Amino acid sequence: MLERARRIFVVLSGALVAGAFLTAIGSKTAAQPPGLGIDVPIKLPPFQERQPACTPPPGLTRSLVFAQDNERQFMQGVSKGLELAAVARGLSYHAVIANDDASKMLDDVRSAGKQRVGALVVAPVDPRALAPALQDLIATGRYVGSVVPPPAISILNAPQYLTGKVLGDSAARYILKNFAGKANVVLLTHDSLEALAQRFVAIRDSLAKLPEVNVIADISPATVNKAGGNATMNTILLAHAKIDVVLGADTVVLGALQALRAAGLDRADQFLGGIDGEPEAVAEIKSRGPYKVSVSLASPVFGYAMGHHAADWLEGIVIPQAMDILPIELNSESITSYETDVADPAGVYAVPERRSRYLRMYGAICYDTRDRYLNFNWSSERNN
Repeated sequence: MLERARRIFVVLSGALVAGAFLTAIGSKTAAQPPGLGIDVPIKLPPFQERQPACTPPPGLTRSLVFAQDNERQFMQGVSKGLELAAVARGLSYHAVIANDDASKMLDDVRSAGKQRVGALVVAPVDPRALAPALQDLIATGRYVGSVVPPPAISILNAPQYLTGKVLGDSAARYILKNFAGKANVVLLTHDSLEALAQRFVAIRDSLAKLPEVNVIADISPATVNKAGGNATMNTILLAHAKIDVVLGADTVVLGALQALRAAGLDRADQFLGGIDGEPEAVAEIKSRGPYKVSVSLASPVFGYAMGHHAADWLEGIVIPQAMDILPIELNSESITSYETDVADPAGVYAVPERRSRYLRMYGAICYDTRDRYLNFNWSSERNN
């Protein structure tokens, strides 16, 4: 009962503090050890800049480490943005790549803790296995930023249903216009990842409005990369030679395109579409071949923002608890302005009007209130 009462108190106080940011910040009174954090979903208010000063975490180096799951282009973009922000703010920077090995990532995170690294951004391979190590870092005052799963001081996520809807609606319009509402569709999903599942719910909802669409495969590749997409599509092609539409994350859809080309089954009128805005997907769209759309999540831009939040944290500045990366449909007409922005994430971040096209920030946290870190799958689309 006492533990339950404590958890309720943490959640309620977190909800109250996020908007007004209590007097604890003004008095610079350090919070108790983080414990469970906020582990019951709450809705965070918009982030307000220029909060009262906070206590800088003691005894840490001005360093930023990116625990990177693999080397797909989307994550390379995150690393690019983090490194640019680290250089701008005087932090050392190092990326450690797990190559989809959860045990290696756990070792990398523990090593960062032993080295007194001040800030860590992580793209988890196995979020549950990694969680205790991240909580240990939070307890000792580190900035921990996460690309999607908790726990973290600050979570980056996309509004997943909206992201999937942008892609699904684009595919549905194309099917109506070019295939008279009839198409063989392959969905390459990540339904096993709770935080990403809603994007595929939205895609299915968009396609369900077209009763003659035939979803011939709805499957999660073994790995979220080109190899996974390639292997999965090769299996599908054993039973289905005519594919009209392929949807999923850019990296797996690019792998599927490789398989289609190798089999001589790619066509200019196909609709391949992905999520992430990876450079190779952008290049395919510009070539006006089968790849028609990518929904950008502008990883260099949000990487740059997370790098700045890491530096702010180490300097005792209040930062957001969560951040939306907003989906933008990239097609042959809209790519030019997007490429200009991702090539200059510092310029985007510096100008509120440009930044608001890509980012939306919520909540408030600093070293003194680190017991209010997020320990649930945060999304701005939650109603609670």
